[in-house]
Parts: sequence; structure tokens; C-alpha cells
Amino acid sequence: MKRLLILCLGITSVGMTFLPIQPQGDELKESIARGKEIYNNYCISCHNGDGTGVPDVYPPLAGSDYVLEKPMEAAKAVKYGLIGPITVNGKEYDNMMPEAGLDDKEVADVVNYIRNTWGNSSAGKIITPAQVQELKSDE
Repeated sequence: MKRLLILCLGITSVGMTFLPIQPQGDELKESIARGKEIYNNYCISCHNGDGTGVPDVYPPLAGSDYVLEKPMEAAKAVKYGLIGPITVNGKEYDNMMPEAGLDDKEVADVVNYIRNTWGNSSAGKIITPAQVQELKSDE
């Protein structure tokens, strides 16, 4: 019995060495790094370098319940822009966020960056370009 178990473990471990699997942690880290650059190019002027936003004008992203609890709504806002009221951390914001013209991968990357920066944590969950592609505009 011991020989069979050792043989099975050996075959399993040998077979696993050939699988080209990238751990989600590495994929998320790479997405966050790309997202930081996108954030600095498109989002920083309204939401600031520390994600605090502008009081009563642009909502904070740091510590944002909206970003952490509604990640696909946040991705939708990045992808299509946002007009009308939203509530962030119990406070209503009613302004306009223009569509940035990003592709699905860029949207996923910037949302992953926002959800994992300034004390935010997505608990290792990643937003993928495929998920962003499925989002539909409200229009």
C-alpha cells in the first residue's frame, strides 16, 4: 500500500511540474502594477494620488465601500463613465465621470489597482478582462 501511495504521489508531482499555470497572486500583482500606471494617467486628477477624491465633488477610492463591495459597478463606471448619483461610504455624490476610452484589460487593471491600494483589499480576488467585456452600458 505504501508503494502504491508513493508511486501515485510521484506521478502526480511529476505531472504537475509540466502544467503552465500562473498563480492568481502573480497575475493580480502584475495587473495592479499595470493599473497603477493607468490610474496615474487617467484618474489621479480627480481622485488624487492617495485616492481620497475631492470632498463633496469626487468620491474617495481609498476605503471606498462602493469599490470594495460593488467591484463590477466600479468597473462599469470606469468602462462607460458615470452620470448621476452614487453613494460612497454613506455619502451621496452626484457628478459626472467621463468614459476614459480604456480597453477591457486596462479597465480590469485599474480596478484591480484601486481595489488593492490605500488600505483597500480585494482579498486576492481579481477582476478579469473577460468579466469587464461582459459589462453592458446602462444606455
